[in-house]
Amino acid sequence: MQERRRQQRVETNEVAYIFGDGSSTCCRVIDITDHGAAIELRSSAGHSIRDRFKLMLAKDRVDRNCRLIWRSGSRIGVEFTE
Repeated sequence: MQERRRQQRVETNEVAYIFGDGSSTCCRVIDITDHGAAIELRSSAGHSIRDRFKLMLAKDRVDRNCRLIWRSGSRIGVEFTE
């Protein structure tokens, strides 16, 4: 498979929160770059994630606007947007 990422992702294991529609979902960021991330969700939460949302890592408390790029089981890939 051809790699399409602009930057190699850095593996991590960070607690984060997805929010933006009046609720929040706890998740785990498993890898990240300046442009996007791969996120692991509870298996039941993966299907209810909207196409656009905010992500906040617990350690830095910075909100990042996200666009859903892919879904696979309990994992999703996102692109950070403006």
